[in-house]
Amino acid sequence: MDKPMRRIDARSLRGLAHPLRMQIIEALELDGAATSTGLSARLGESTGTISWHLRLLAEHGYIEEEVERGTKRERWWRIPPGRTVLNPADFRDDPETSGALKVYLADLVERYYDRVRRYVDENWPGEWQHAAALSDWRDLKLTPEQLFALNEELGQVIDRYTESALAPAGDDRAMPVIVQLQSFPRKPG
Repeated sequence: MDKPMRRIDARSLRGLAHPLRMQIIEALELDGAATSTGLSARLGESTGTISWHLRLLAEHGYIEEEVERGTKRERWWRIPPGRTVLNPADFRDDPETSGALKVYLADLVERYYDRVRRYVDENWPGEWQHAAALSDWRDLKLTPEQLFALNEELGQVIDRYTESALAPAGDDRAMPVIVQLQSFPRKPG
């Protein structure tokens, strides 16, 4: 079954392109639903500031209230089902969104780097070190269409694991796993 997909447009990109809002999204994606109080403690910001950013993220459809869990005083927020997709080419010729796109992409790259750095700095047991991978392939020469196809195929593989690879019941070795994929052209040097 296909998950709903939401494309980021210029208005919603401007709503997302803020470091604190991106931290909030990441916290909800990695650790699940939370309240503004919980996010405030985790992110080191005031509850009022977090609440304001939560409302803005909800207005743009990035998060939604988990109404069955909250109360009038304590609202829980979660990432809605589906996936959000950004095509940077959509904003290439739009000077009004190019700044927001740069903020968003720069923050994203920093988050990806920080995740890898944390993994490298931590002392994981051998079975996890053996299972993990920090790899790159530098001998590819692809057209834009081939690079797009490669990314689509890799995404389909990851989707299969996302949908069906829940650890067998009672397997306490299962841990949350992050897969980061970065594929882009480089100018010959």
